[in-house]
Amino acid sequence: MKPRPFPLPSGRPSLVPSVLSADFTRLKASLAPVRRLADWVQVDVMDGRFVPNISFGPAITAAVAKASRLPVDAHLMVEEPGKFIGAFAEAGAGLITVHAEARGAAASLKAVKKLGLKAGLALRPGTPAAKLAPFMGLIDLALVMTVEPGFGGQGFMPEMLAKVFAVRELIVRSRRPVWLQVDGGINAETAVLAAGAGADSLVIGSALFGAPSPGRFLKRLKEKL
Repeated sequence: MKPRPFPLPSGRPSLVPSVLSADFTRLKASLAPVRRLADWVQVDVMDGRFVPNISFGPAITAAVAKASRLPVDAHLMVEEPGKFIGAFAEAGAGLITVHAEARGAAASLKAVKKLGLKAGLALRPGTPAAKLAPFMGLIDLALVMTVEPGFGGQGFMPEMLAKVFAVRELIVRSRRPVWLQVDGGINAETAVLAAGAGADSLVIGSALFGAPSPGRFLKRLKEKL
C-alpha cells in the first residue's frame, strides 16, 4: 500500500489520534468523526519485550490506513525495530518511529529513510534529550514520551515538560523541519502545557476516543490551541 504523504511542520499544533484507544469492532466508524480534523493517525506497535504489552502489527496498520484515509505513523515500541521496517512500509506507514533505546536504532532510521519514508526517534521518560543530538540531521520527528510506554490511559508526567523544551531547542539549532511530538496522558489540559513547552504534534488516545463526541472534542481542542 502506497503511504500518504506527511505534512511538514507549520507552526501550529497537529493533533494525532492514537488508534490504540479506538473501537476496533467498528474501526472505520470510530475514526470517521476525527478524520477531517486530524493531520495523521498513530499506530502503537508493541512486542511484549521492549514494553510489557502486545498490540498489533502490519495487517492492522494497513486497515487503519484504509479506514482513516490519513497518513499513518507506526510507533514501533519494539526491541529490534530493524526487523519490521519493511513490513510496516508495505502496510502503508508513511512515518516510522523507533526508540533511541532499542537495538540498532541508527540503522533502523537509515533504513526508513532509504525507503523514502519519514523517520522518527522516540525517547522514554528516563532518556535525556541529548540522546537525540547525533540524529538531528536524519530524523523528521522527535517524540518525547510523557508516560512510560506500554499502556494507554496513563497520567501525564509534568516533569517531562523540561525535556520537551530542551528538544525544541535542539530542533531550532538544527534548522530543519522536524516535528516535536508528545505522547502520553494528553487531554484538553495537558495538551496546552505540552504545546506551551514547544510540542507541535500531540498524540491523543483515551481522552479523545473516550469523549462523548470525539469529533467535537478534537474541534474544540484545535480551536483552543
